Amino acid sequence: MISVIVPSLNEGESILETLEAVGRAPGVELILADGGSTDNTLELASSSGARIVSSSPGRALQMNAGSAEARGDILLFLHADTLLPKGFQDQVRRALSQPGVAAGAFRLRFRETRGFLLRLVECTANWRAGWLQMPFGDQAIFLRREVFWKAGGYPEIPLMEDLELIRRLKRKGRILILPSYVKSSARRYQKDGTLKRIIVNKLVFFGYFFGVSPEKLSRWYRGLPSSSIPHFSQKMDELG
Repeated sequence: MISVIVPSLNEGESILETLEAVGRAPGVELILADGGSTDNTLELASSSGARIVSSSPGRALQMNAGSAEARGDILLFLHADTLLPKGFQDQVRRALSQPGVAAGAFRLRFRETRGFLLRLVECTANWRAGWLQMPFGDQAIFLRREVFWKAGGYPEIPLMEDLELIRRLKRKGRILILPSYVKSSARRYQKDGTLKRIIVNKLVFFGYFFGVSPEKLSRWYRGLPSSSIPHFSQKMDELG
């Protein structure tokens, strides 16, 4: 069985379609890992047949809590605003049956009308995932439950937990990117402005590799003022 784990925190405006689509899939356990929603998220989850697992807020904490309660031998982590392709169950099982595959994910496509910049984001994400074997969480990472726990689960950090897990998994085998697409929401790009969000995302991505702490990266990502940016520039200068 595949356990689909959806982390949530006040996702009532966007989660229903995601839950209903997964709930209709045979051979799938749907788990909502909730971090304390105060809107109608829990009501929608109950009506969709999801098991609700509560935890402290934090995506990594929530996904680990959901995984601890999962009954399936395969775990798939799905963002609340993302739709899986039809027949994803068979695709996932076939992928994980291939020799040397530690985990997998899907290609990314946005649900909304896409201009040039959003298409560029899609292309960059799919290139990174395919050529570098480095998918992000919005691409629905999946793996066997025993592999997940042997890798230590998601590191309980405020940001980049998906990338850190993938880095651990790459030591255990190949990360296979399937040719089919998940359809994710571009709502953060629309809210913040596409170009600004692209710049912030790249800053966070490279900051992670240059040793900026996840706590500081989290502040950058959420657009809060931070004195960390000079630190990042200094790191770049030292390495240049």
